Amino acid sequence: MAKKEIKKAVLAYSGGLDTSIILKWLQDEYNCEVVTFTADLGQGEEVEPAREKALAMGIKPENIFILDLREEFVKDFVFPMFRANTIYEGEYLLGTSIARPLIAKKQIEIANQTGADAVSHGATGKGNDQVRFELGYLGLNPDITVIAPWREWDLNSREKLLAYAQKHGIKIEKKQGTASPYSMDANLLHISYEGLVLEDPSKEPEESMWLWTTSPQNAPDEPEYITIEYKNGDPIGINGEEMSPATILTKLNEYGNKHGIGRIDIVENRYVGMKARGCYETPGGTIMLKAHRAIESITLDREAAHLKDELMPRYAKLIYNGYWWSPEREMLQSAIDKTQENVEGTVRLKLYKGNVMVVGRESEKSLFSEAHSTFEEDDVYDQSDAQGFIKLNALRFIIAGKNRK
Repeated sequence: MAKKEIKKAVLAYSGGLDTSIILKWLQDEYNCEVVTFTADLGQGEEVEPAREKALAMGIKPENIFILDLREEFVKDFVFPMFRANTIYEGEYLLGTSIARPLIAKKQIEIANQTGADAVSHGATGKGNDQVRFELGYLGLNPDITVIAPWREWDLNSREKLLAYAQKHGIKIEKKQGTASPYSMDANLLHISYEGLVLEDPSKEPEESMWLWTTSPQNAPDEPEYITIEYKNGDPIGINGEEMSPATILTKLNEYGNKHGIGRIDIVENRYVGMKARGCYETPGGTIMLKAHRAIESITLDREAAHLKDELMPRYAKLIYNGYWWSPEREMLQSAIDKTQENVEGTVRLKLYKGNVMVVGRESEKSLFSEAHSTFEEDDVYDQSDAQGFIKLNALRFIIAGKNRK
């Protein structure tokens, strides 16, 4: 089938092996102008070198976009997700999933700004990211053309990619510092690892794989206490100091890394059908989840809290599968955000060797009544009322039991 004529394409570009080859491939296969977009999501690597690499490959300076998205990422994507206490399949805090809708949004904005008629990404045809990117693109601009090279070309191995790079004079620099052979993705919320020994779910990953967190065994022998302040369901400060969203997550990552918090090793069900084993480090997110549930425990009505917990798996599935921009996710977000109006106060946490322990929570909007909850004598609760309450709730059991006789 003949390729669609494309004039200009916006490429999600890191400057690494895959996207450098995709850049050249787009120029050759589609004979189109390429706009590069590099996002700083707090991945811990320099993003500016991508500019020099793009220039070296003939990209015009006005067609190179490098954006610091750390604050927007945390404020408008991570925090809304954490208001729901979102976990996919019981463990995964969705660090990769939640970054994709922001990247897709920026690509579409840049396409509109530059007059591009296509967008392109480096996700493979086996993974979830192709779905997340493309649902985002089409949800924000249904007329955009999507180019997914991994579904078109025959460069289906690292050896073929390297050979292509050598043939076309594409300079591939080895990463400086600690190298990792794993397939990895990192942002301010997490870092992920896939491939190699992890493809056998029975094998334990070697300790050297983990790049962020101290091993819990080697973490400090003394616990550390911190407080997190909340307003409308979002953290606004640590230890009494107000901070921006990205600064808060960065600081919590530092605490988590120091104390070996946030490692998980899971087998997850991908949207495209297969199971995949992945390891994740989400230090700050693990602390935030524990703290958020703690402040909700004293400020959220029982039935609102229970309904919210019932909705959470559906909400998590929507994010994992790439439906951030869907009307159903926005509907759920509105309901979740409504529950957070009085979720404010302070949570005190104890961090120790991979563990996050809640040791205190307080709020001016607390629903906790010591007068009602005490085991001592009180003047507000008549214990004899419980008899009628129990009988009414047991009435259907009583009637059914009599029928069985």
